[in-house]
Parts: sequence; structure tokens; C-alpha cells
Amino acid sequence: MRVFYKVLILSALLIHVALRYVQTQPSQLLDLYFYNSFVIVAMCVILFAPAFNDSISRIFLTSAVAFWGVGSLVSSLSAFYSIENWGISDICYSLFYPCAFIALPRILTTRAAMKAVEVLDSAIIGLGLSSLGAALLIEPVLPHFQGDSRSAFFAVLYPVGDLILISSVLTPIILHRISIRTSLVALGVLIFAVSDFSYLWLHVNGLYRFGSLGDDGWLLALLILGISLYSPPRNSRIDESLHPIFVALAIFLSATLLGVIAIRPGFFPSFIIIPALATLILAFVRMTIALRQAQNIGDERTLARTDELTGLPNRRNLMAELEKFSEVEGALLLMDLDGFKPINDTYGHEVGDQILRLVSLRFSRALPHGSVLARLGGDEFGLILRGNIESIMEVALALRATLSYPFVVGNVPIELGVSIGVARNDGSSNLLKQADLAMYQAKREKSGVAQFQESG
Repeated sequence: MRVFYKVLILSALLIHVALRYVQTQPSQLLDLYFYNSFVIVAMCVILFAPAFNDSISRIFLTSAVAFWGVGSLVSSLSAFYSIENWGISDICYSLFYPCAFIALPRILTTRAAMKAVEVLDSAIIGLGLSSLGAALLIEPVLPHFQGDSRSAFFAVLYPVGDLILISSVLTPIILHRISIRTSLVALGVLIFAVSDFSYLWLHVNGLYRFGSLGDDGWLLALLILGISLYSPPRNSRIDESLHPIFVALAIFLSATLLGVIAIRPGFFPSFIIIPALATLILAFVRMTIALRQAQNIGDERTLARTDELTGLPNRRNLMAELEKFSEVEGALLLMDLDGFKPINDTYGHEVGDQILRLVSLRFSRALPHGSVLARLGGDEFGLILRGNIESIMEVALALRATLSYPFVVGNVPIELGVSIGVARNDGSSNLLKQADLAMYQAKREKSGVAQFQESG
């Protein structure tokens, strides 16, 4: 947004403030037409922000301003004309908060959208702090409404909504570096909240007057929120999560408030039960998502280290196990199937894949407990065995014997052999190379099994 237009809009608002100062009594021109036209300006500022690409944030922020504008228009009309409000203005004002709650945290992030857990964390913190704020700050004003439940409800709703909104904005600000956009959004939300609390205080003390100078605080807040979209966020992506201590603190506060209400009924106002319970419910949902994510991560890690065809560990898994194998008595075996390529050429890859699965099954049945058998790729297998070299050579011969009788696939007998290279664990870092050399020696000599021997 060009500086000229920003200055023009803010100058118009200053003119409105100046006119309010001169015109002490409400007027239709100033308080109905001029005042509510700023809401339309704020909506246009949001809708035509050229560098802002998040359509969801744009729609919800525009909707938030529109709801607030309808509430303002209905309130203004009822002040000048004999029009029954029927609580429409309060309902529209209240709809500002859920729309703003969705839009503003997204505006503050450099990603296209916040993650679900970030939204939940923000909501938990917002509700937890709003429960505490409602208990300490809002309860003292309730007796002034003298049994008017509707007025008391909305009088509580607005500041509670402001507390939730402030908390939801603080969450991404804490996670991301301060930028012009974050500063403007924080300033806009703060001015809006101060205007709400000021209205509440004036109202309960019988000092509020329609068309007063303080009413322009809401307009200033909405315009600042719209102008914030024209400032780019800091060009750095931060994927850190909110520190769990903040979430834990919000949960602790809500649980403590509910405990006090249960032990000493009436000590805190009953309306804080709703945000406090909502905090605990969202915390339960958050825990469920976290457990599911942990399970998914575990499954992904398992899949990343598992051969899809045979279900055996893959090369990556075997290499990880080798790193733990340096000080253990045992050996690494490499096994390469003899005569496998003609099977693929003659019968096709589907039969070849079935043979590989059957081979892995025969090998697994012949191995002692604690062995690590992996498919390294193609028709090559790796095996980590623990024990002395004599027992290991016996296992190698047993593995070769498992292929001494044919596989039967589709009533067709298929014969295979295997060449096995054995490299005794001597703490060397090139154990894989030693086993590979021994395996090729077994192939050349057609001995089936060969042990690596240090030359020289």
C-alpha cells in the first residue's frame, strides 16, 4: 500500500477525531455516515492488499470487520432513529472474534497456514489465560448490571474474546521474529482490546456516551489491522513449536480454577467454567494428536528402514546395526543368490519377487535369536551374527543348505544357490568390504561359503 494512501486514510480518521472534539453532541453526519464509512474503507484495504496471498485469512479478516461494521451500523441507527435493536449489534460484534481468531494467527506466519497443533496450542493458551483474566478482571463489574443477564453476558463476552485474541496473536509472535506486520497486528489488537475494556468500564460506571471520542479507537484498530497486510512478514521460516511450558501453564491455571470452584462454590464467577473446561478439552485433543503424530513418526521410521518386498530390514537398517557391532564378537555375512537373474528373465519379475520372499523366509527360519537379516537390494542379503567363528560358520552352512531343495512356484520347481562371504568382526571400519571380497571368493571358487582372510 502506497504511503500516500496510508497517510490519507489516517488523516481522514484524525479529521474525524478533531470533528468529534469540536462537535460535542452526536450527529448523523459525523456518527452515522462518516464513522461507519471507515469500516468500508477498512474492508477495502483488506480486500485489495496486493502482496497478501492467503485467501482464507483475507476472507475471515474481511468477515470480522464486516460483522463489526454491521453491529456498529445497527447501533448507530438505533441511536438516531426509533429502531429496535433486538440485540443484533451485540450478536454481530461477538461474531468479530471467531473470524479474527482464525485470520490473525495465519497472517502472522510466513507459511501458508498454521499447523493444527499450533492452532490448538494457541487456543489452549488463549482460553487458559482468558479464564484467569475473566476471574480476576471481569467479575467485579458484574453486580453493576443488576440482573440484566443479556447485558452481563455480552459485557463478559467482549473482554474475554479480547483476551483470547491477544493470546492467539502472542503465540505466533513469540515463535517468529518481530516484523512490521507483527508489530502492526499486535498494535491493532491491543488498541481494540483497550477500547473494549474502556467501554466496559465507562458503561458500568454510567459514564459512557454514544459518539464519544473513545469510539474512534475501534476504527483505528481495524484500519491498522488492514494496513498490516501491506507489510511483508520477515522472510524467514521458523518451524519451532511453542514451548510446552506455556501450554502446560494454561492447562494448570484452568485446572486450578475448576478445582477452586469445586471446593469453594461462588468464590469465582460460574461463567469461567466454560473457557476453563474448553481449555482442558482442547488439551486432551492436543494430547491425542501428539500421540498419533508420535505413532506416525515411529511408523515412518520403521518403513524407512524396512524392505518393502520382503519385510526384512533394509541396507540403512543394517548399516545402523553395524555401528553398534564394533565391540561385539561375531561376524558380518553377505549372501548373493546364484542363478537368480535367469529366473527373472524366464518367469518374469513377479515370480522373481515371490522367490525373494520365500528365500528370506527360509533364511529367517535357520537363524539363531538375535540375528539381523537384511535385504540389501536385488538378490543380495546381509546378516549380522553374534558368537564365535565356529558357530557362525555352521550357521553359514545351514543357510546354504536351506536352498539345497527347489522352490515350487505354480507347480514349477525352481532351483537356486547362494554364495556367502563371512567377515569376522575385528573392529575394522571396512567390515562390509571384507565380507564382499569373501563373497566374491566363494563365487569364484564355487565353494558356497568363504571366510575373509587378511593377506600378507
